[in-house]
Amino acid sequence: MHWIDWTIVAVYLVWIVWDGLRLTKRSHELEGYFLASRSLPWWAVGLSVMATQLSAVTMIGTTGQGYADGMRFLQFYYALPVAMVVLSVTLVPFFHHAKVYTAYEYLERRFDAKTRAFTSLLFLLSRSMSLGVVISAPAVVLAVVMGIGVTNTVLLIALPTALYTMFGGVQAVTWTDVKQMFLIVFGLVAAIVVLIVSLPADVGIPQALRLAGATGRLQTFDFTFDLSNPYTFWSGTIAALFLFCSYFGTDQSQVQRYLTARSVAEARESLLMSAYWKIPLQALVLLVGVFVFVFYLFEPSPMLFNRVHEREVRRGPRAAEYAALEQRFAAAAAARREAGAALAEADASGEAGRLAGAAEAFRTRDGEVRTIRTEALALVRQATHDPAYNDVNYVFPTFVMTELPVGLVGLLIAAIFAAAMSTISAELASLSTATVIDFYRRFARPGATDRHYLLVSRLATGFWGLFASAVAVWAAELGSLIEVVNRFGSFFYGSILGVFILAVGFPRATGTGAFVGLIAGMASVAWAASFTTVAFLWHNVIGAVVVVMVGLAVSAGERSFRSAKQERR
Repeated sequence: MHWIDWTIVAVYLVWIVWDGLRLTKRSHELEGYFLASRSLPWWAVGLSVMATQLSAVTMIGTTGQGYADGMRFLQFYYALPVAMVVLSVTLVPFFHHAKVYTAYEYLERRFDAKTRAFTSLLFLLSRSMSLGVVISAPAVVLAVVMGIGVTNTVLLIALPTALYTMFGGVQAVTWTDVKQMFLIVFGLVAAIVVLIVSLPADVGIPQALRLAGATGRLQTFDFTFDLSNPYTFWSGTIAALFLFCSYFGTDQSQVQRYLTARSVAEARESLLMSAYWKIPLQALVLLVGVFVFVFYLFEPSPMLFNRVHEREVRRGPRAAEYAALEQRFAAAAAARREAGAALAEADASGEAGRLAGAAEAFRTRDGEVRTIRTEALALVRQATHDPAYNDVNYVFPTFVMTELPVGLVGLLIAAIFAAAMSTISAELASLSTATVIDFYRRFARPGATDRHYLLVSRLATGFWGLFASAVAVWAAELGSLIEVVNRFGSFFYGSILGVFILAVGFPRATGTGAFVGLIAGMASVAWAASFTTVAFLWHNVIGAVVVVMVGLAVSAGERSFRSAKQERR
C-alpha cells in the first residue's frame, strides 16, 4: 500500500478517536455515560442506528455475497420497514416511559429477576460472539494488506475502539457514528464509480447489468417456499420479521441507541429512518459486489481470493493438482470473457434471437468457471484440513488493494475502518451497560456511587473487547461473514423476542412461564439447528413461537395451581 494511503488511514484513525473524546459531555454521570442524558436529536440517533448495522461485515461480507450470489440477499431485508413500524408503536414507548437503562430491566418489572438475568445473559453471549465477527471483517483486510496475521490485526482494530468507548461513553459513540456514516456511503459510491469507469469501452451500464442478470445475480425475488433456503421472499418477509423485531426491539445495542433520544416521537423517527434507507443502502452494497463480478469478467481474476491458503497449497504435496486447476481456470475464464463480450455486443444490437443464444452461451461458460472454483475450494479445504475455508470475504479487499488508484485505496480502507469502529464501539457500549446494570448493580453492588459504576463499566468494556477479539480470530474463516453474524443472532433472537411478546402482549403471563418458555425456546432452536435443515432465519420464528406457547401454558398451569392451593385453604 502506498504511503499516501497509509497517511489517509492513520490521519482518519487519530482524528476519529480524538474527535469522539472531544465531543463527550457529562460522561462522569451514569445516565450521561450510558444514555447521553437522553438528549440526542433524532437524526443523530437514526444515523447511529444505521452506522451500527452498516458494519465492516456489510462492506466486506455483503460485497463478497453480491459477487458470489448477486442481489438475492436483499430479500433478507424486505420485512425491515414493517418491523420498524411495529416497534415504533409497541416497545419504543414502553422502554421510554419505563426510564430504563437496558431493555432487560423492563422484564424484571414485568416478571422477575431471574427472567431479566437470563435474557440479559443470552444477549451478552449472542452480542459478544457477533461482535467477534464484526471485528474479524476488517482484520481480513489488514491481514491482506500488512501480512502480519489475523491475531495482530484484530487487536490493532479492537483496542483503539475500546479505548475511546471506555472513556467517551455512548455520546462519543453516537457522534463518531454520524461522521463515519457519511464516510462509509462516500466510499461505497466511489467504488461503484470506479467499477463503472473501468468497464470496457464497448460495455456500458446496461450491458454490465445484462451480464450480471444472465447469471441470476440481479434476482431480488424468489417465491419458492423452501425452509432450507435462507434467501427467499418468504424467509425475508416472515422469518426476517421476527429477527428484525428482536434485533431492533430487544437487543441492547439497538435499544440503547433510541433510549438516548429526547422523546418517544424522536425515538420513533430515528427507527423510521432505517425503514426508509436500509434497503437502498443494502442494495448499493450488493451492487458493488455485482459490479466487481462484472469487472473480473474482463480483467484477470484470481482463481481464489484468499492468497494465504493458496500459498500453503502451492508449497504442499498437492501443488501439481492445484496448478492443473489453475490452467483449466485460465482457459475457462478466457472463454467466459469472449462469451461475455459476445453477449454485451448482442445486447447492444437489440436482436432478440441473437441475444438469447449469447446469454445461454455465457451462462454455460460462467457455469464452467464456477465448477472449477468449487473444485479449487474443495482442494484447499482438503489440503489445509480446514473444512470451513471460503474466500468470499477476500473478494472486495483484493479488488481494493489491486485495482484502485493511490488515495482511493486509503479512502476505502478508512471507510472499512469507519464501518468497523462504529459497530464495535456501539456494541461494546451495550455489552458494558448490560453487564453493569443487569448484573453488577442488580446483584453485586446495588448501592454504589456513579463513580464506582463508571469504573466497572470501563473495565467491562475492556473485557468484552478482549473476549470479542478472541472470537474474531476464530470467526475469520467461517464463511460469508454477513451470514455468520446472522446465524449467531438467529440462535438467540427468536427466544428473546418471545419473552418480550409475553411481557407486552399477554398480561396474564407469569414470570415462571416466561422463564420456562425461554429455556424451551432456546432448546427448540438448538434442536432445529442440530437435527434439521431448516435455514437459520426460521430459527427466529421457532424460538419465538415456542417461548410464547410454552410460556402461556406454564402460566396457565401456575395460575390453576395457585387457585387450587387457595381453595384447599
